[in-house]
Amino acid sequence: MARHLNIRISDGLDAALRARAEQTDESVDHLVQAALAEAFGVEQHSMFQVSTSGALVEGVYQGCVSVADLLRHGDFGLGTFDSLDGEMIVLDGVCFQARSDGSVDRASADALTPFAVVTTFTADRQARLSAAPSLSDFLAHLDGMRDSDNSFVGIRAHGTMVRIDLRAACRTHPGVGLVEATAHQAEHSFEQLRGTLVGFWTPPYAESIGVAGYHLHFISEDRQHGGHVLGLQAQELDVEIHQVNDLHFAIPETAAFLKARLGHGTAAALEIVERARD
Repeated sequence: MARHLNIRISDGLDAALRARAEQTDESVDHLVQAALAEAFGVEQHSMFQVSTSGALVEGVYQGCVSVADLLRHGDFGLGTFDSLDGEMIVLDGVCFQARSDGSVDRASADALTPFAVVTTFTADRQARLSAAPSLSDFLAHLDGMRDSDNSFVGIRAHGTMVRIDLRAACRTHPGVGLVEATAHQAEHSFEQLRGTLVGFWTPPYAESIGVAGYHLHFISEDRQHGGHVLGLQAQELDVEIHQVNDLHFAIPETAAFLKARLGHGTAAALEIVERARD
């Protein structure tokens, strides 16, 4: 969660700060936050990921990191739970579990995840989007906010969903491939629902590690509805982009992960599983 800090600084420091912002095309807020993070040894713009998308594709769903441990690495993110039991949404330091029956609960600290991505979200770029007639329109807007196709970024957008189509994976047995496991996923649609989109852009070159392209989850303001985003129509969206420049991975030590055939057909399988609709 972002906090406001009002301080007095010298004219010389102010001039140097604004000159650096103009030189690097970074916001003053970002430069000050980065300097404070370095001074106090706080991780800044780091992304922490549990396992890989390739492992999920191969049916490696055993949880290996607890929610409590995950939240030590970030206050914003997404993922799933042990045995593919629903969708994870992490927002403002709280982890929620959206299950296939439509329920949303705060995840317990000892709940396990086989795959998750989190970061400590700080807005590097902001924009107001008056309307997004479709998911593809929204993604095109995000394309314009990103600097490069080769960088990881976090995405947060809050506003009114005129309509939103969500899915939640159903609990399944380990070893069942992701395509088969999600063939009977639960889908729910809602109208006039305010809430927050939580997501990441992963570069194409990392397709065996993360979900290449955009990956978006959603949770409503009342925390009663959530899931993986399949389609949307939205209005009055406040959109924020968080740049990532540091990656950390927790690699499972389970036998299932160590023996899995990873990196084979990951992109094609995820295209089937993650495909959106307008």
